[in-house]
Amino acid sequence: MNISHSDIFFLKQTLQLAKRGEGWVNPNPMVGAVIVNYGKISGKGHHRRWGLPHAEIEAISSCTESTKGATLYANLEPCVRVGRTQPCVDSIIYSGIKRVVCATLDPSLIQHGLGVATLKDAGIEVTIGGIEDEARKLNEAFFTFHQKKRPFIAVKFAASLDGKIATSTGDSKWITGQRAREYARKLRGKYQAICVGATTVVRDNPHLGIRTKGLRDPFRIVLDPHLRTSPASQVYRDENAMIFISKSIDPGKKVVFERKGIQVVPVSSYPFDIKEIMHYLYGQEIVSILVEGGATTLGSFFDAKLVDKVYAFNSPIIIGGKNGLSAIGGEGATFVKNAHRLKQITRKQFGDDQLTVGYL
Repeated sequence: MNISHSDIFFLKQTLQLAKRGEGWVNPNPMVGAVIVNYGKISGKGHHRRWGLPHAEIEAISSCTESTKGATLYANLEPCVRVGRTQPCVDSIIYSGIKRVVCATLDPSLIQHGLGVATLKDAGIEVTIGGIEDEARKLNEAFFTFHQKKRPFIAVKFAASLDGKIATSTGDSKWITGQRAREYARKLRGKYQAICVGATTVVRDNPHLGIRTKGLRDPFRIVLDPHLRTSPASQVYRDENAMIFISKSIDPGKKVVFERKGIQVVPVSSYPFDIKEIMHYLYGQEIVSILVEGGATTLGSFFDAKLVDKVYAFNSPIIIGGKNGLSAIGGEGATFVKNAHRLKQITRKQFGDDQLTVGYL
């Protein structure tokens, strides 16, 4: 059966509902669901938090009338696997729903197509598509995680017009204005984890939290091969943190971190093999990471060709100086034609500051 205009309308409602779970449902995807009877919504729900009922079950529970013969809309294929919650397909079948419309299939190998097949075997009509691109964009991190077997990686930096993130003396406060900085902090809430290098922690002692009510602080990851950071640093204020160190570090030096509940992960390679670290984080079900730098850390991700998305803030100032710190370190491109080029570009203005967002 083809997707109708009304199907598109209700599918778009599921996207709006799904967004409410942003930052709270990791490593699960953001999912919204609505149940429609005789052209009107009789129930709706979204996945609120990891471990809580999924969107379809919430929608069925919220129904104001019988679900028999109704249509359920969801932005992602209903799950069939038993986990912390019951499979959504079981609840859908039991409810008497006659038709299911989902925007896209689940990308995970365990789930892909099984939910649809199970529903069809139960005699339920299933339609897929309509707003597939929008649905995939909403859960871009979830799709990347399952299709590329690594976290979705976004990088963020703020630079002057000449590409500097600090002066020759290391001063970097502040390149952009308050509005841009507040927006940048809120960006952290979109990602499961945030990653910085040891120099950033030593020099700036950043909090790396959102500090906004209703938004969840991301998991904090520090790349510190020589274990230069202090366990008293703000990033280690609670157990919601992990530090990667070189295997050659004396095991006794990491004990103070472990006593605080910080996960300490020795890495065999030096300089760090970023792909090795991402493989480890994939195994820990870290779906998305926002890398905030500094230059060496950002450069290592670009050199490894692991960057999916870029948030580049620019301020209309010129710092100058050959010893000023560039935004991106590492090896860089040998020729201009090999430079990383952004696609699907959008821009946002914050007073005099501008944010450029794009994909690689």
